[in-house]
Amino acid sequence: MSRQHHSLKIDPEYYRAIEKDLKRFEVRRNDRDYHVGDILHLLEFAGGDYTGREITAGVTYILDNPAYCKAGFVIMSIKVVCINS
Repeated sequence: MSRQHHSLKIDPEYYRAIEKDLKRFEVRRNDRDYHVGDILHLLEFAGGDYTGREITAGVTYILDNPAYCKAGFVIMSIKVVCINS
């Protein structure tokens, strides 16, 4: 299976936490069929507009067990590849 690239909005609070290496996961509705190896382009979104800041991260693990995740959601472990602030 080929690696997918996903461009996703992210609130400034969560952007900063990833930027500071405090947050190493993303919780998302699984409406894009995420897989390990996919690339996330996390685009900071504030006040109805993109800020121009972006974090690129690879998906290293996906938890989709209904015992731990709300139906239709996944928790993805991520590794930051690049930060464009």
